[in-house]
Amino acid sequence: MRSALRLLPLLLAVLCAAADSPTPSPTMKDQPKLEKAMFGAGCFWGVEYQYEKIPGVIDAVSGYAGGHVLNPSYREVCEGDTGHAEVIQVTFDPAKVSYRTLVEYFFRMHDPTQVNRQGPDHGEQYRSVIFAYSEEQRKVAEEVKAALDKAKVFRAPIATKVEGQKVFWKAEEYHQNYYVVHRKKPYCHTVPFAPEEK
Repeated sequence: MRSALRLLPLLLAVLCAAADSPTPSPTMKDQPKLEKAMFGAGCFWGVEYQYEKIPGVIDAVSGYAGGHVLNPSYREVCEGDTGHAEVIQVTFDPAKVSYRTLVEYFFRMHDPTQVNRQGPDHGEQYRSVIFAYSEEQRKVAEEVKAALDKAKVFRAPIATKVEGQKVFWKAEEYHQNYYVVHRKKPYCHTVPFAPEEK
């Protein structure tokens, strides 16, 4: 009996420590594992506007990638000396939308046969490009591109470049959600992901 009483403080200490240790809450366990994707398909305003409407896309941010200047400004990119493309960085939940689906929509939402332009916008910054965050993403993008070329979906060969991951520089704040803020709709990227509600 005495030995049991001697162990009582030790047992209480262990129980208190267990009670104090943080246990993952159900919300922490249920957090989705998010992934990123990066696409350049002309003016980033329209690309961002359309991708944000896709179910499973958590966020789409306008920015610059693929150049040789650190943290470039919009003016520098437009002057054409930095080598950057206007891109969007997409954060998505792969349990709700696959990377392949995002790539397939990329090829549908703009004209990937144009070189360094999209609609009325001309310049290297408007090039059609996919920056892959992994070898798996690169493989998927190349497969989709090859399948579309083989099926001759477009009247000319696809000019889109598929490249490895590049540093993403977020564009100035006035570029973010541009069409939503200004209550306008894209002039180049007019193909919605799905029929819009009337």
